[in-house]
Amino acid sequence: MMKLFHSRTPRLSLKSLLFVSAIIFSSLTHIAYAESQKELKTVKNEISRQQHSIESQKRKFNSLQKSLKQQELQISKLEKEIRATQSSLNTSNQKLVQLEDKIQQLEVQKHQQSEKLTELIQTYYVTDRAHSAASVLSSGVEADRMSQYFQYLAKQRAKAIKDLERTKQELESNQQQLKLEKDNIAQLLEQQKDKLSKLKTAQAQRKSTLTGIKKDISSDKVYLSELQRNETRLKAEIAKAERRTTISMNGLASQKGRLPWPLKGRILHYYGASQAGLSKWKGIVIDAKYGEPVKAVSSGTIVFSDYLRGYGLVVLIDHGKGYMTLYGFNQTLLRKEGDKVTAGETIALAGDTGGQAQPSLYFEIRKNSKTQNPLSWLSKR
Repeated sequence: MMKLFHSRTPRLSLKSLLFVSAIIFSSLTHIAYAESQKELKTVKNEISRQQHSIESQKRKFNSLQKSLKQQELQISKLEKEIRATQSSLNTSNQKLVQLEDKIQQLEVQKHQQSEKLTELIQTYYVTDRAHSAASVLSSGVEADRMSQYFQYLAKQRAKAIKDLERTKQELESNQQQLKLEKDNIAQLLEQQKDKLSKLKTAQAQRKSTLTGIKKDISSDKVYLSELQRNETRLKAEIAKAERRTTISMNGLASQKGRLPWPLKGRILHYYGASQAGLSKWKGIVIDAKYGEPVKAVSSGTIVFSDYLRGYGLVVLIDHGKGYMTLYGFNQTLLRKEGDKVTAGETIALAGDTGGQAQPSLYFEIRKNSKTQNPLSWLSKR
């Protein structure tokens, strides 16, 4: 029976088996290739999506940083204008007080001159009547004396009239100036009100922008990358300044350990300390009051005075022999590039630019572009 069954089963040749195997292998390979291509496409799409997301995040972050710069510069400009307006207001108020005092003095003077003129007129009138009544009995000498007296009275009356007129004119002029000064003060107060309103808006916008930036740099990797880019920008500006200038000064070497502090305040961050656990501070951060004067620690020439991302409004001073000092986070810059400054001269006002959470001063000392520990150079407190 088995023989009969086997004899009826068709036998495949080796060639046929190989052909069938090739077809099956080809089909399986084709399926595997299709699957791998599908997976590859998915991976490529995901990479493209991630890259697009990263680029979009970068653009958003850069846009936020640009907005922060514009807002901080606007705040700085408005505060500078507000200080200038306040100074004008103080000057105008002083003038107002002086004018009011002057007017009061002129009023008293006018009253005294009016009384004097009235007295002279009365004296002249009484004397004239008395002289007329006694003229028949008067001698020639007496008549001559009375004539001279009348001339004196006439001169005094003319002088009194002239003085009174001059006082009236001066009084009128001072009253007009007083009115102009009052109008000027009213206008300045209106400008001040408008500037303060704009300042409040700019500060609110800055706060919103900072919230967005903090959200975007919540990742340590992103924050470290930003810190590194900020350092690169600073080095580039220092390199540019070094190429532009040839300061023939003696540097800071002889003043090591004796330099005055740029401002007095406790140290918030020390040189070399960890910056959010990612990088190290290249200078020190000193606590400051908003608008506190920032002073040059030594004589030199300002080689950079502008906004720099991460450092806010910055002043960079070249002291010669490769020594430079940097003052960052300022609210207002008072000196410009090319200005020569002396030790102790106010160069800026402290602030919180560069996205700082509180007013402070970032201070660096560099020698041949390499950072130094400022505490080794500043005087002991």
